[in-house]
Amino acid sequence: MSSRANPKVAVLLGGPSAEREVSLSSGRECAAALRDEGFQVTEVDAGPDLAQVLSALAPDVVFNALHGRWGEDGCVQGLLEWLGIPYTHSGVLSSALAMDKERTKQVYRAAGLPVVDSLLADKSEIEARHVMAPPYVVKPYNEGSSVGVYLVQEGANTPPRLAAEMPETLMVEAYVPGRELTTTVMGDRALTVTDILTDGWYDYDAKYKEGGSRHVLPAEVPREIFDACLDYALRAHEALGCRGTSRTDFRWDESRGLAGLVLLETNTQPGMTPTSLVPEQAQFFGYSFGQFCRWLVEDASCNR
Repeated sequence: MSSRANPKVAVLLGGPSAEREVSLSSGRECAAALRDEGFQVTEVDAGPDLAQVLSALAPDVVFNALHGRWGEDGCVQGLLEWLGIPYTHSGVLSSALAMDKERTKQVYRAAGLPVVDSLLADKSEIEARHVMAPPYVVKPYNEGSSVGVYLVQEGANTPPRLAAEMPETLMVEAYVPGRELTTTVMGDRALTVTDILTDGWYDYDAKYKEGGSRHVLPAEVPREIFDACLDYALRAHEALGCRGTSRTDFRWDESRGLAGLVLLETNTQPGMTPTSLVPEQAQFFGYSFGQFCRWLVEDASCNR
């Protein structure tokens, strides 16, 4: 990052992905917090002319608040490397790996981390027959939850009917009952564990809509499970080559103890509103939202 006393920060938000609205919310909150921290901030809605816009702005740092494809999968990171502008969060390779849930699982397995059985299948095949014994989950393998996540219940007689906007290739994953846990890594430290409580399925609405979920922080789980989440999240962050901050999500089947804890995915561009999971965990460790955004800017670099 520039050593200037009042660095210029371009906050990338919006963009063309299916998670545009979440990114707009995250980006605006981060931009406001960074202004309060004394940075010169310009909000940039990422479009096809992004390279020209950034070249004209000549920021000292890009704060990446994009979510989903193009912003989270290595594409914009490659552009920023090409332009030589320091940026926040993970670099090209780790962003691409973490966005592809199947390749993420390959990295997890190689690192000795527990995952649930899954496979990739064509949309038409999934709609024609059960490609896995129910219960199972159908979700995009390289897109965020806004596109859709389907839970096929045990005993379901027919395969799911999928929305037209679902991609042609999808991940089918064995359903793990139990609790939704998540852990943030900040730099080289796993922070804490949050237990995410919902009245139903933890889908896009539960994640982002008012009252959709409640967060118990720190999670009230056995010490063995708590410590395993911290250990697994840090190992996942390191195995994928993440930088800055990441959030790893788990399912835990309480009836199976430690054997029931599995990793679902690692998010390299987690939601960044003051009440989002990652800023909540940072606040638990004494970082205000503004201080956490400042830390990310100060951590920025190229060659990530």
